[in-house]
Amino acid sequence: MKSLSFNPAPADADARKAVRPVVCYPVETLPRPDLAAYRAVRDSLEPVGSVIVPPRDARCFEVPAGHFFRICSIEGPQVGDLNLWSAADLGERFYSGKTRALNGTHVGPGDQLYSSFPHLRPLATVTHDTLDWYGFDEFGGACHDVIGTRCDPYTHALLSGGGQYHHCCHSNLTRALADHKGIGLAAAEPHIHDVLNVFMCTGFLKETGQYFMKASPVRPGDYLEMFAETDLLGALSACPGGDCSATHSSDAARCYPLRVDILKPARAPEGWAPPRASVYDRTHGRG
Repeated sequence: MKSLSFNPAPADADARKAVRPVVCYPVETLPRPDLAAYRAVRDSLEPVGSVIVPPRDARCFEVPAGHFFRICSIEGPQVGDLNLWSAADLGERFYSGKTRALNGTHVGPGDQLYSSFPHLRPLATVTHDTLDWYGFDEFGGACHDVIGTRCDPYTHALLSGGGQYHHCCHSNLTRALADHKGIGLAAAEPHIHDVLNVFMCTGFLKETGQYFMKASPVRPGDYLEMFAETDLLGALSACPGGDCSATHSSDAARCYPLRVDILKPARAPEGWAPPRASVYDRTHGRG
């Protein structure tokens, strides 16, 4: 947390600190989706499926390529942890770290969720967010982060001295994937990965750099909408922290269900085609 210092500052400390930052991944050449083309077909969306995610639990859902899906608040302020995979290959999954590097700490309309190596292609595109008015608050908090990992029973046990808790999002997602694929928990668990924290309001404390959460501004009727760039398998956990205003991984927080709606447009967005996998030569230059 860089809160301890054992060394005196050098004479040129201020000059070293004053060096301007450089963006690690300049994105001027990053292919960007034509958001207007996606939004132009939103008026023709037809519901074709819906999944209710119970409080402190998770459910899987499938979205065909070229369809939209919405994660909806339906009864009260609730955040969710989202995993995404290519429906054809669990080995191709959402890569939150690279998505963060390319889009920033929080995602919104026009941002794309990238898949893991060696594919590195968009799995989904954010097309609408009823919380886009929130922006960044005075604490540096914003919604829909790709910072946090997911609440998990291993960290919970570490911090609680060995206490067991089975409703962490990691556990919920593991059970949901195991049930959906008809596999054991041990086979499902390695596929659970770092998440998109839907509706969660988060940031970093300036003083210590610690990851913080605060009460989500989400209310019933709010939703985050995405477009499936390829056939997707998703899993969503309704976090045991509720709106994450005070705690997570706890039965004390008031929690609510979430709903995932699958919607089919009457036509494909103009110019849209499923994205290709990375063009990197996987022989690593060995011919």
